[in-house]
Amino acid sequence: MGKFIYDSNIKVDFEDRLLAHLQAVIMAKVRRGESFPFTWKDDISTGGGRTTVYIHPNVSLVFKYHGSRSPQLSPAWLHALTYNANSGRGLYVIPEPDESAPRESAPREEMTFREVPNDQVGAPAHS
Repeated sequence: MGKFIYDSNIKVDFEDRLLAHLQAVIMAKVRRGESFPFTWKDDISTGGGRTTVYIHPNVSLVFKYHGSRSPQLSPAWLHALTYNANSGRGLYVIPEPDESAPRESAPREEMTFREVPNDQVGAPAHS
């Protein structure tokens, strides 16, 4: 388990693989000077619930990994996390999409976390 440390006082554990994907998405947006909320579910051992922080270029961020190897990044997961980070809701953790499944059969709600893009409002659902 790695750690995401926000502004030196908020520390949360994430699996190294997830943390690497979050770092790639967060740092890409920060390099462009973009600010956005980042939300995660808190572990039940810390009381449960969820936490949201506001990521911006002037905040201190630390990504501390447990392992020494850099995990291989999944383009589909990066795309899904980036899509969420660019939405009004901001970045939030979602499961890694199954890249072996054909794109047409992959559930759209997994990629968009039940948000519907504006160009698809009113479009017929695919089954």
